[in-house]
Amino acid sequence: MQVKIKDWNINYEVTGNGNPVILLHGWLANLETMRPIANSLCQNFKVYLVDIVGFGKSDLPEHPLDTNDFGDFLAEFVRKLEIQNPILIGHSNGGRMIINSVGRGIVKPRKIVLIDSAGIVPKRKPKYYIKVGIFKAGKAVLNKLPDVGLMKKFKEKLFSHVGSNDYKASAPVLRETMKRIVNEDVTELLPNLKVPTLLIWGTNDMDTPIADAKKMKSLIPDCGLVEYANSGHFSYLQNIQNCNAVLNEFFKNDQ
Repeated sequence: MQVKIKDWNINYEVTGNGNPVILLHGWLANLETMRPIANSLCQNFKVYLVDIVGFGKSDLPEHPLDTNDFGDFLAEFVRKLEIQNPILIGHSNGGRMIINSVGRGIVKPRKIVLIDSAGIVPKRKPKYYIKVGIFKAGKAVLNKLPDVGLMKKFKEKLFSHVGSNDYKASAPVLRETMKRIVNEDVTELLPNLKVPTLLIWGTNDMDTPIADAKKMKSLIPDCGLVEYANSGHFSYLQNIQNCNAVLNEFFKNDQ
């Protein structure tokens, strides 16, 4: 199925019947990464699987987006499909979208589940900023040099060693988007999440560390935390049977 949001063709699927649940995947992922949850919840709920703008079978944006753009995207998806009081489940950047849209009051959910959610800007040591400063200065110099022959190969090799794997694997417009959103902190919106909220996290998550989960738990009014030991950023997939059992328990009064 497709729905038009702004000028984007957005791919989504619907399965099951009952109260609505929207599943939002993380960065460089697509709706397939959330299907193991959908396959469980569709027994009791109407589940919407979404390819977020820029990913999967949905259109790439023409210009870089920021966190508010992603929050607006979710709000427009809910409005276009006339979804009332959905349960929202988001992994990584999908969680960031939920925090933004609900925190700003533009989406009114029944419940929220944030899985290894992005949104809290990490505290960095001084050497990080020194490294970034040196790189930016070097890049400015290199960009003035001719982009041909050996110089072009040298520049490509140098830039290939900078940035996360997600950044390097992204399309150019998504790289610029990533630069924006990783520096946008949603902490001040967390107290505005005034519906029952569940956090699911891997204790070994290196992308969004468990400390982020504990900070979120302390700021969200009605919030619980499930920790999966020795699990990383995709903790729900590493523990999918238990995760689905936890979700079914959390939603038992919403069927």
